[in-house]
Amino acid sequence: MAIDEVRSGRVGTAQLVTIDRPERRNAIDGKTADSLVAALEDFEADANARVMVLTGAGGAFCSGADLTAIETLSPRLMAGEGPLGFTRRVASKPVIAAVDGWAVAGGLELALWCDLRIASPTARFGCLERRFGVPLVDGGTWRLPRVIGLGRAMDLILTGRVVEAGEALAIGLVTSIADDPVAAALELAEQLAVFPQATMLSDRASVYDGYGLPRDEALAVEAQYGQDVLADAVSGAARFASGEGRNATTVERAR
Repeated sequence: MAIDEVRSGRVGTAQLVTIDRPERRNAIDGKTADSLVAALEDFEADANARVMVLTGAGGAFCSGADLTAIETLSPRLMAGEGPLGFTRRVASKPVIAAVDGWAVAGGLELALWCDLRIASPTARFGCLERRFGVPLVDGGTWRLPRVIGLGRAMDLILTGRVVEAGEALAIGLVTSIADDPVAAALELAEQLAVFPQATMLSDRASVYDGYGLPRDEALAVEAQYGQDVLADAVSGAARFASGEGRNATTVERAR
């Protein structure tokens, strides 16, 4: 399905969302931001879409805000929305960024919004908005330190320097490097789709909700999420006890 300048459609159990403005290196204006929100809402509403893969067309992931149409983004910020789309929202299911080419400024912030990032060898990252006096307002100041640590995040945010794929992997900004990051992300999505979903989503939510809390509060969050899926845990333990999945063999796709 095409939603304005964003293409969104199912590929297996994944929802592949592609920013399709290659003539602008997939820079985002207000219309594109609205389309990204619509694509996320479609993903959330589709029970058969278990993972979202976010990418860009034409050899670039996203170069951030379209500075030629910056006035179309300001109303979103004033309304409490992420200027570039869904960056103030939290997906209820895993999201993987498949990054080729530039993922800079707000494009880096979009990649950081995802749970995992797979990059091509030619991917480049950076807070290039530093050069133009544009602030990080799509979650980058909150997410980047949590992904790569405070010191490295300050380096990128203050200097605005470009980070090549190899360094991005070394500092934990990306999960892996692949010649075809979209194919790799879709393959990983199918692997995640195999697991029992309730407990995987519960653990994911526990990480996000507990991160940054004092130890006892974070452990209480973890315990509550664990209690909520206790029946699934008991069922899974029984399947293991019966011999399923031993010796790291692949389990059948979970329902």
